[in-house]
Amino acid sequence: MSRPEWVSVSMPYVTPGSGDAWAVESAQRGSVGTQRLLEVREMSPPADVALALRLEAGASVIVRRRLMLTDGQPVELTDSYYPASIARGTALGELRKIRGGAVSLLAEMGYRPERVTEDVYTRLPTETEREALGLARGEWVLGLTRLLRTAEDVPIELSVMTMVPQGRRLRYELIVE
Repeated sequence: MSRPEWVSVSMPYVTPGSGDAWAVESAQRGSVGTQRLLEVREMSPPADVALALRLEAGASVIVRRRLMLTDGQPVELTDSYYPASIARGTALGELRKIRGGAVSLLAEMGYRPERVTEDVYTRLPTETEREALGLARGEWVLGLTRLLRTAEDVPIELSVMTMVPQGRRLRYELIVE
């Protein structure tokens, strides 16, 4: 039996109060979506992360690394970065699931996401990514980098997703006001 086309929509992932958007999206496809939290730690950010989050030299980030699964199969790696000045001392810095999700927690803390920028690309995976996602040599991945900012244009989260591309389409719906 073939599965329906996998269409991902970003809005539930960037809207406070959406809960576990991954589980909901997977259920809509007739699958069970789970995630495994691999690591949470404070670190010096890679240069591209520091630039996107507009961090001063020497500033650190909290990174939350997750493996997303569909019906128990790895389909995505997601690294979410938060300025440590915002995340330190909160549930974002703890190795546990965040009730209501990170976006809801940020909103509760006064950092409601209002602006979203996404970059979509394809590339060859690193060896670590290839092994984690069970890809064959030469298989490409779909990448999505999402930056969330407040209405005041303050960057609050940068997520870097590495996805198994088979059958997956990203859909964007824009509201023109």
